Amino acid sequence: MELTEFLDHVGRRATIEGGSEAHRFMHRAAQDALRVTAELNTGYRTPEEVRALLAQLTGRPVAESVALFPPFSCEFGKNLVLGADVFINMGCRFQDAGGITLGDGTLVGHGSTIVTLNHAVDPDRRADMEPAPVVIGRKVWLGAGVTVVPGVTIGDGAVVGAGAVVTRDVPADTVVAGVPARVIRETGFTA
Repeated sequence: MELTEFLDHVGRRATIEGGSEAHRFMHRAAQDALRVTAELNTGYRTPEEVRALLAQLTGRPVAESVALFPPFSCEFGKNLVLGADVFINMGCRFQDAGGITLGDGTLVGHGSTIVTLNHAVDPDRRADMEPAPVVIGRKVWLGAGVTVVPGVTIGDGAVVGAGAVVTRDVPADTVVAGVPARVIRETGFTA
């Protein structure tokens, strides 16, 4: 299996069956992501070096306006899309095999986690994974320690309060908080 085939597979939200060709490909690709993130997280890196490593990790150009403060964990890398002016604070963990998109101007607070794969509930199929992309719009702010689960879309201009667990879509220009996250109010701004 090649990268484009795998990305098409997860883009269709097709199950990644345990032990399948797609599963083996994902694990092989993870080795590259682990190597790049180990380099990123070992010692000081200039902002330019961080962006170069992010470009290696994602396999696509990274805008000069993107900033990331290590340490950073990412298990796949090639299904991560970073818009312009994105900022990712320290200690974030991204599981992007199912697809993560961060829109222009998005801020991700330290210690946040974004996941895109669920395991099967059936114990006999537990090694199977169900991919579901996370799409975060433009000018979104995820507070510290936020968790976003597979399949969630967060609308432009939304604010997610620190420690929230986002289990469903968030409307644009709203503030959500809590476990599970719920709408608290509108932001009063339009992104």
